[in-house]
Amino acid sequence: MSAWPEFLANKPVNTRAELGAYEYLWQQPSSNTKRLAQLFESHPGSLPSDLVDEDVAQRVAGEVVKQFAKRGIKRFGVRINGMHDYPGRLRDATEPVEFLYFLGSWELAEAPRRVAVVGTRKVTAEGAARTRKLVRALVEHDFTIVSGLAQGVDTIAHQTAIEHGGRTIAVIGTPISEVYPKENAELQRRIAEEFLVVSQVPVLRYKAQGPNGNRLFFPERNKTMSALTEATIIVEASETSGTLIQAKAALDQGRKLFILESNFNNSAITWPARFEKLGAIRVREFEDIARHLA
Repeated sequence: MSAWPEFLANKPVNTRAELGAYEYLWQQPSSNTKRLAQLFESHPGSLPSDLVDEDVAQRVAGEVVKQFAKRGIKRFGVRINGMHDYPGRLRDATEPVEFLYFLGSWELAEAPRRVAVVGTRKVTAEGAARTRKLVRALVEHDFTIVSGLAQGVDTIAHQTAIEHGGRTIAVIGTPISEVYPKENAELQRRIAEEFLVVSQVPVLRYKAQGPNGNRLFFPERNKTMSALTEATIIVEASETSGTLIQAKAALDQGRKLFILESNFNNSAITWPARFEKLGAIRVREFEDIARHLA
């Protein structure tokens, strides 16, 4: 990474070309997050445009902009590895992304005290109540609430943060031009306008492939969400929940992982004890979180 400032000083970065080049790399049949990470690792100091013909990159960028226009998106931002405003914390991920799209105020991604509040889509009534109580306390202590805009815990976390005058960031598993689930369209719009929505999902690849391929973007965004925050807090999750992907990522990335006590009291699951042995912190009361993040 030490060569980046000198490299960029001698090469102006054309954002549109980088966008098109990155999208083109994703259009290749064998592309996935791991292979692209390996590609850039094998080409240190390279931007996406260094690996794609310029005319091709510009053409593909035009296609992306047209897709955004169809969805009413006229202004959006990007972050590119190697540029000064790319979040260096992302490099802690095992397979870090080179390129991010965003809508809203990027300053929130750099604000101190960012924590992810995540959990199951099929949240219980008790889990919903715990999520609201937890997020209220986090907002009162000036934490920025990060979640994935999914059904259940994620949606409640975002809504509670907004209702109590807090800040929130949505790291989504679709392109910024898409909404999932559909019932969160208004919530996503509000977060994009007043806070921040972040996506690493390539627009054209997502559009070209079906649900079976696109579902793989959700666990990848969990790893990115973890990298962007200083801690992940799990409210409620089943034994097979995608939330556990973020749990593992948090520990692998050197982030703190908090698990609410109620999970340890659930005899139907074994993952809480397993992650506690790996370094996760059991949360019996909010002060357990506040103390570790002081």
